[in-house]
Amino acid sequence: MTASQTPNQTAHAPIDFKAIQKLTDNEAKAVDQLILKELTSDVVLINQIGHYIINSGGKRLRPMLLLLTAKALDYPQEDHLILAAVIEFIHTATLLHDDVVDESDLRRGKDTANAVWGNAASILVGDYLYSSAFEMMVRTNNMRVMEILSKTTTAIAEGEVLQLLNCNNPATTEAKYLEVISRKTAILFSAATRLGAVLADASPEIEQSMADYGQHLGVAFQLIDDALDYTSNKEDMGKNLGDDLAEGKPTLPLIYAIENGTEEQAAVIINAIKTGDRDSFDAVYNIVKDTNAITYTEQRADEEAQKAINALAALPTSEFKSALELLARFSVQRNY
Repeated sequence: MTASQTPNQTAHAPIDFKAIQKLTDNEAKAVDQLILKELTSDVVLINQIGHYIINSGGKRLRPMLLLLTAKALDYPQEDHLILAAVIEFIHTATLLHDDVVDESDLRRGKDTANAVWGNAASILVGDYLYSSAFEMMVRTNNMRVMEILSKTTTAIAEGEVLQLLNCNNPATTEAKYLEVISRKTAILFSAATRLGAVLADASPEIEQSMADYGQHLGVAFQLIDDALDYTSNKEDMGKNLGDDLAEGKPTLPLIYAIENGTEEQAAVIINAIKTGDRDSFDAVYNIVKDTNAITYTEQRADEEAQKAINALAALPTSEFKSALELLARFSVQRNY
């Protein structure tokens, strides 16, 4: 890692994500091989859908977090490879289910699996990936690992249901919104970094610090995702802009704009959330911009990223610790 990629850089200096990836390149390749091996089934449709979504161009950020944490704590064995694959399987299963629930037709610039094969196939293959993840984690013969992952998947499901309850509800508060993303998104980031510490037999203090790092990073990541729905473009995002609005999701930019706009502006957003009106996107975008809702959302993301960085103080100095800090900065600087 070069001097330009150290934690001493300014918060606005561009982050070289590929340079971070190189730190775990060998392990990541081993994880990919394991994923492909575990996706082998005599049921052809499972192979087709599993390979389609696994190979659809994701950043593999969650597995990378686990690998970096394990390396930062000098973990010498190989169970981190299994758990990195488990984390990716769980994440992929949630994507398959999410796209069905949200009726999405585009992800990472490609047709969603449900758009290609239908809802039933997507849900069932998502279930297969969940089951495979639990089958794999048993191989670590570590009850603490299984406890963490079982609680994590339960929390994700709860987050999904909470989000469903909030859909088309413009009265959703910032606190309720944060509760949803904490369970639905951030908890898997937290599990990844906590598991790295557990495998390394780290102290309870370091384990908690790494769990906190992942949790704050996950919240920051989702906040920026929600901001990008109004500031990015279809090509960078790999999905249709305005999807959140069309799904009636009251994300933080909308919540803030309702609270800080005029009565007329609030009424426009409230109606758009209630009806899931994608045609109102331009009007809502102008209101979100006029009320500085994106700036507020980005500020909240910056706060969470800084909390993540602060949690890393418990780790010994290393290039892997530096990479974890850079990932926190990347989470709020990215445009995709």
